[in-house]
Amino acid sequence: MAAVQGHLSNGADGPDGTDAGGEDTPPAFRHAVTALRGVRVRPEVELDPTPPPRRLAPYSYALEAVVTGAAGEDEELAEGRLILLHDPAGHDAWRGTFRLVTLVHADLEPEIAADPLLPEVCWSWLTGALEARGLPYGEPSGTVTRASSHYFGAMGEREPSTRIEIRASWTPSDHPPPEPA
Repeated sequence: MAAVQGHLSNGADGPDGTDAGGEDTPPAFRHAVTALRGVRVRPEVELDPTPPPRRLAPYSYALEAVVTGAAGEDEELAEGRLILLHDPAGHDAWRGTFRLVTLVHADLEPEIAADPLLPEVCWSWLTGALEARGLPYGEPSGTVTRASSHYFGAMGEREPSTRIEIRASWTPSDHPPPEPA
């Protein structure tokens, strides 16, 4: 199980990207970054720090994730990115001071990609996961895109492929759920 690390957009990172900022970094943001760094993940999930976007909010923190097959397998099943944005002044569209943004890509079997309910099912994975963990959120927004690739010419020997992409963002509630007893 890996501890989470990442990079901050305000230039306050230490040389290894692990400093949550100096005294000018808002305590709420430092607390959120510390919470992300302390999260435990399943063994098949690999997390790595990545540079966050610098223009979306005064403070941001980003992680890349790769999901592999069972232990000992190198097959990459999905990849993604999670970005924590913070604007202490608040943001009208977010209706809050924090925003979480995610981008996930995964290859699919053509039969699954052809399912007309696939976009709704993928969106429900996100909202269902948040709700199952009792994580209050608001202002959800996003897209589910499926792409099919057919190869020609010098690439003609490749098998056709299908891929799903989920782009989503939401505002976490300012009031976290109570700690379990």
